[in-house]
Amino acid sequence: MKNQFKLQENHTNVRTELLAGMTTFLTMVYIVVVNPGILSAAGVPFEQAFMATIIAAVVGTLIMAFAANYPIAIAPGMGMNAYFVTEVIQQDVSYSVILGTVFLAGILFVILSLTSLREKLITAIPASLKYGITSGIGLFIAFLGLRMSGIIVSSEETLVTLGDLTAPGTLLTIVGLFITLILIARNVTGGLFIGMLITGIIGLFTGQLEITKVMSAPPAPVFWDIDLAGVFSNSLYTVIFAFLLVTIFDTTGTMVGVAEQAGFIRKDGSLPRARAALMADASATTVGAMFGTSPSSAYIESSSGVAAGGRTGLTTTVVAILFLVSMFFAPLVGAVSGLPAITAPVLIIVGCFMMEGLANVNWKSFDDAFPAFIIILTMPLTSSIATGIAMGFITYPVLKLVMGKGKSVHWLLYMFAIIFILQMVFFPAH
Repeated sequence: MKNQFKLQENHTNVRTELLAGMTTFLTMVYIVVVNPGILSAAGVPFEQAFMATIIAAVVGTLIMAFAANYPIAIAPGMGMNAYFVTEVIQQDVSYSVILGTVFLAGILFVILSLTSLREKLITAIPASLKYGITSGIGLFIAFLGLRMSGIIVSSEETLVTLGDLTAPGTLLTIVGLFITLILIARNVTGGLFIGMLITGIIGLFTGQLEITKVMSAPPAPVFWDIDLAGVFSNSLYTVIFAFLLVTIFDTTGTMVGVAEQAGFIRKDGSLPRARAALMADASATTVGAMFGTSPSSAYIESSSGVAAGGRTGLTTTVVAILFLVSMFFAPLVGAVSGLPAITAPVLIIVGCFMMEGLANVNWKSFDDAFPAFIIILTMPLTSSIATGIAMGFITYPVLKLVMGKGKSVHWLLYMFAIIFILQMVFFPAH
């Protein structure tokens, strides 16, 4: 084990790695509850989404552990699951068709990870667009949490308005939100998970949560529930691109951030074994789609394990093992995910975390600021991540051109702008 993960070379030991693995798992185990709960709104059977979530997490995390030897965990990403549901509704297609877009995005993701194209694509797209996309998704999923909890409801006069805060489910959401906020503010390890646990206990005592069974044999996974023909017959090319683009930025940014924290980044800015690490999320996305879940990405919660001393793949091996154990608790997870008050606070708080990058946008430079702004504005208001990305990619090169800065824009940006204009004119979202 020590030779496999090079513990001594990385100045760590088995005990530290085990503790780090448990710490990372506790901070991200909420996804086992939240992801199936969100995807079930798109028609994906809960047990299928539950098993697909675990399978994707185990596959991606183990590849990260043994191929890259990094303490960075992989699982289906927040934001992309909400986008998945939205596209099923907006495109008026079955979830199997949208799974097809995820699978094709995963295949492209794998191909890009095997070449230098992924790095070129990342460097070609300006920071303001990257931060705008991440922050827009943050607002998008926070808004979803507010709606599913009843804190915000539809209104004919103002589109949305404040809901009935005295309704049992809404009141429990607010209580759970403040409990979780306090835990995170106090830097309690696993604050999101513990907040969900306490909210669930309150739900039990108030009669809003009914648990009839805790453990059972794992549900049988459903393999290859994908409709690839439907992807092409419905011309869902922008959806594929949106899944691919957001996952690339999300996971690469997270990976670099955690690697920087752990001291893995070289002086020249490169990341050792980068290609193996990048293959982890790409493989998890492809495999996850084959079983029934949205794209996977590296988890920023891995930073909690790094803070606990995790430095090698042994940390992530522990995470993968704990995910495997969690598949025996499907009845409990199913009951918990059926109460929005438990999962909504997580969406709201994770949405806040995703806004951090806005501090890096140059708001005094209009040609940088507006594209980021329009992405952030349109994603939640149109309930479409793809539309937000399109607006940003169109306005950025146009503003740079009229301000005499056209040469500073990479040719890929111009190509994407033309593609998005054509898509919005001839293949608008339903």
